[in-house]
Amino acid sequence: MQKNKQFLKSTSSPRHAAFNVLIKLSGSDLHADDLIDIELSRNLIQGPDRGLFTEMVFGVLRHQGTIDYYLDKLVNQSINHLELPVLLLLRLGLYQILYLDRVPEHAAVNETVALADEVIPRAKGLINGVLRNFLRSRGTIAMPVPEKSPIDCLTASYSVPNWLAEQWLRQFGFIEAAELATASLKIPVLTLRVNTLKTSRTAILDSFSAGEILAEPCRYSPEGIRLLQNYQITSLNEFSEGVFTIQDESSQLVAHLLEPQPGDELLDICAAPGGKATHLAQLMGGKGNITATDLNPRRVKKIHESAERMGIKNIKCLVADALSNDYLKGFMFDRILLDAPCSGLGVIRRNPEAKWILQPAELARCASRQRLLLKAASTLLKPGGVMVYATCSTAPEEDEEVVQDFLSRNPEFMIENGCHLFELGSELFDSAGYMRIWPHKHGADGFFAVRLKRIDQ
Repeated sequence: MQKNKQFLKSTSSPRHAAFNVLIKLSGSDLHADDLIDIELSRNLIQGPDRGLFTEMVFGVLRHQGTIDYYLDKLVNQSINHLELPVLLLLRLGLYQILYLDRVPEHAAVNETVALADEVIPRAKGLINGVLRNFLRSRGTIAMPVPEKSPIDCLTASYSVPNWLAEQWLRQFGFIEAAELATASLKIPVLTLRVNTLKTSRTAILDSFSAGEILAEPCRYSPEGIRLLQNYQITSLNEFSEGVFTIQDESSQLVAHLLEPQPGDELLDICAAPGGKATHLAQLMGGKGNITATDLNPRRVKKIHESAERMGIKNIKCLVADALSNDYLKGFMFDRILLDAPCSGLGVIRRNPEAKWILQPAELARCASRQRLLLKAASTLLKPGGVMVYATCSTAPEEDEEVVQDFLSRNPEFMIENGCHLFELGSELFDSAGYMRIWPHKHGADGFFAVRLKRIDQ
């Protein structure tokens, strides 16, 4: 990161700001949305340029595979050998040419060359030549076809990293893998969850309609609302008053799968930032107790803040490591939610940078930790109790395989098919009782969940 500081400066230019974010992301574990928020909070970028800046950052990350395919055909050396600032400038320029209709092609070239003059002047000629060469030759660059190389086709046409293309092809075959990849490139709509302790979904939809905010009820979640337009929803009084919160529909379904009851003693492990914990409290009618734990003190504070905003009193927030020997020693729970840390492959439409940071070895590391967490959680569940294991991953290594390994070692547990808990459950569950949410099938984040019952002994 230190060696890239020479290229960074505070700026009112959306293109320069996008370049700054992309260079900060490279080789780091930072998140694009956090860096974008920091940049916008400086208020140097104004008006429509704020949207352009955000679109360029996420656009380059979403379509990086396609952009790099073209660059490989245009640059005389491997793009992996290009200096990072040069590669990022080329990606920014080509993204504007390929995907931003409102930016004329000549303006995209000129603006990118002008930015190069600011950050790395000696590369102006190369960047100008490559982008203009693309304008001349774009019609002659053929994309790979699935009949010859389905992996290359997914990588180039749908911007999927090679290893992930291989995995999705094994899971689905080409047609459905392409559908999933296409859905993962789309900008997700904003989804809300109504706080039914304070109001109803119908009342919120009526209020939105009166305020000319376009919205519709979610298909699967009874508390969910999909916004059909861009809107600064957190500026509404209803948000600050805790009448609703922001939560994707697939995440909302997990609380229903646990089926919490008023008066339960409930544990939410890895609970931050608190969306599921507050939802569980809603479903319990505010009665009973929820213990919500997480490793990170800053994130535990977010659980508390969310509960406070929504007027929820029965959540106890704790900084705690679920894998420590003394974790909640002496306590037992009626129901447990383990939304385990994972690769996040199901939410790459929200975090497209993850596609290019993740490596296959990370799946194995996640699965190893998930097995330990699931075992630790199981020791805190009362006989006859229910536990839900969930991830936002599409990878069987983190999902079905973790559960099957757990069941093989713990015969006192069994899968309970939660299909009956949902009005359209047959669309969400497979015959084994696993809930699978897919962006291309359900229009929500990719999610996996399973309901496990401890047999009463």
